[in-house]
Amino acid sequence: MRAKQIMTQDVATIRGSASVAEAVRLLRLKGLRALIVEPRHSGDAYGIVTVADIAGKVVAYGKDPDKVNVYEIMSKPCIVVDPDLDVEYVARLLTTTNVWCAPVIRGELIGVISVTDIVGKDDFIAKPKLVFLRKELHKAISDARAISANYGPDSKRAIEAWDFVDEIEAEARYYGLPKTEKSSRELFSEQPQSVTPSLQAKVAV
Repeated sequence: MRAKQIMTQDVATIRGSASVAEAVRLLRLKGLRALIVEPRHSGDAYGIVTVADIAGKVVAYGKDPDKVNVYEIMSKPCIVVDPDLDVEYVARLLTTTNVWCAPVIRGELIGVISVTDIVGKDDFIAKPKLVFLRKELHKAISDARAISANYGPDSKRAIEAWDFVDEIEAEARYYGLPKTEKSSRELFSEQPQSVTPSLQAKVAV
C-alpha cells in the first residue's frame, strides 16, 4: 500500500498572510484538522497549520485570531511525503517527527496523508507486512534458484537475483522474521550445484 492510495485528494490550502480567524473558518467549513500553507513563489516551501497550532499558540495565550497571521504559527518547511512511499514508512515518518499529517507532493501538491488515513484505510490488519514479505521472499528465492540453474550461480543475473533475496530477507527480519544462522544465499551456495543443460553441451563437445 502506497501513500497515494490512501491519501486525501481534497486538500484545503491557505495563504500565510491570512489571519488565524480565516484559517479557523476554513477548518470548520471543511471539517479538517490541518491546512496546507501555499508557497509564496516557485522556490518557496510548503507549510502547514493545524488545530493544535491554533489552540497552543493563539487560544492558550488569549490572542485575537483576527490579528494573528497564519505564518506566525505555522510549521515551515513541513514534512512532505512522496506519493510512492510505502505506508509503513509514512507511519514511521509521522511518528518520529511527531506530526499528525503531511502534504503529499510530487512536483506539486497532490494530496495530504494523516495518521487517521493510515489507521482507517490501510489494510495492515488483513495483510500484515511480515506475511507479505514472507511470500515475496519465497518467490525471490525460487526465482534466484531458477536463474542460477539456467545461467550459472556466478552469472551476473544470478548474483543480482540473490542480492534481491538478501534485501527482502533483511527487511523481513526487521519486521520480525526469526534470524537463522545462515542466509538463504549461504544455504544455497552450500548445496551441490547441478550442471545446466548448456554447460553439459559444452562439456560433451
